[in-house]
Amino acid sequence: MTASADEWVERDGAVVWHGFTQMAAWATNRPLIIERGEGHELIDVDGNRYLDAISSLWVTTLGHHIPELDQAVRDQLDRVAHTTMLGNGNRVVVELAEALAPRVPVDRPHFLFASDGAAAIEQALRIAFQFWTNQGVEGRTGYLGFGGAYHGDTIGALAVGDGGFGTTVYDPLRFPVVRAPSLAGPDGAAPAVAAIEAHRDTLAAVVVEPLVQGAAGMYVHEPDALEAVADACRAHDVLLIADEVATGFGRTGTLFACEQAGVRPDLMCIGKGITGGYLPLSATVASHRVFEAFLGPDLSELTLYHGHSYSGNALGAAVALRHLELLEERDVIANVRARGEELGKLLDASVAGLPGVAEIRRRGLMTGIELAPPSDGLRWGRLVTAACIDRGVLIRPLGDVIVLMPPLDVTSDELQRIVDALHGAITEVCSGAGG
Repeated sequence: MTASADEWVERDGAVVWHGFTQMAAWATNRPLIIERGEGHELIDVDGNRYLDAISSLWVTTLGHHIPELDQAVRDQLDRVAHTTMLGNGNRVVVELAEALAPRVPVDRPHFLFASDGAAAIEQALRIAFQFWTNQGVEGRTGYLGFGGAYHGDTIGALAVGDGGFGTTVYDPLRFPVVRAPSLAGPDGAAPAVAAIEAHRDTLAAVVVEPLVQGAAGMYVHEPDALEAVADACRAHDVLLIADEVATGFGRTGTLFACEQAGVRPDLMCIGKGITGGYLPLSATVASHRVFEAFLGPDLSELTLYHGHSYSGNALGAAVALRHLELLEERDVIANVRARGEELGKLLDASVAGLPGVAEIRRRGLMTGIELAPPSDGLRWGRLVTAACIDRGVLIRPLGDVIVLMPPLDVTSDELQRIVDALHGAITEVCSGAGG
């Protein structure tokens, strides 16, 4: 006899510690225990199906159990699962870097691979810092971050991020940064441009999430704001780090969000969708100008003494390479643009006018629906999530912001299913059932 979902939850809670989760309340929040996936659906241990409308926390792009991606992993397993990239190379990693090079908006790029977005950010911060010291430039040790920014949960990433998610306890470990208001704010890029000019002699780099601040609640800014920041960085010789971990690989309607502003950063961090959600992989992409500042005699101080045991994992690289090919073979980005506009119209017609909905923010398929509970502590985001799951649609909130991040090849019928579930769930919760 197979174990029930309740039994699996009990077993899970006895041995697993879930990130961003209060484990004392774990079992009472009706967690799903997933057993398998098919296409855009996940199937739990009881056989219930859920449309994965958050792409398994923004990482899957084409859904689950994709035959071509499954085969890419199997083929690589027949060669080798992993070899070290510290001082040596691997054929499939070279092939992936060669395939990415003409597609990333970075001049003559070089790729330093890691396993997740936060690690890619940490690498970028270290590279930007050492870029200046390698050239004998003193005092260029600071960073400019933005209000609402989130770049990961390692210490450097927390420092350039703007707190939240209960991270204030770590404030003593965070280094100080220059903080400009979000580019989504009423003044756009003007405060950031002024801050870059004012601190130009002490800034190593500016760290920005292009077009969408995802974890802040899907706050969206216009391409011209990003372009203005990039222009200011170039004018004052400050490095620009673009955090495309969430926005990269098609989420906003172009392969990378920077493309919509014509911006070519000095350093770019990519991850999440790079493998289609199959395996952990990320990269810090450095322009040739940055890369060549680290060239010098063997074992010299110019060397970047940084690397990870699983950097450039061969299985991850193999599936990432095939995934990149599939995005083009299936013209997936065109689908993102078309379905993104369709999603916007559906939400405007069915959700935007509901009582309890304050605002809808969207860029491509990245969408945030901000709820407006009448008082604190009602947990509308959590309750709407549960009500959507009851309707067979898996989402995850950011506080009281409902996040939608459907697969890049989502269909019109699936979008209608998502919006219908949202309409019903928000109506149920905000009409008083959840309040």
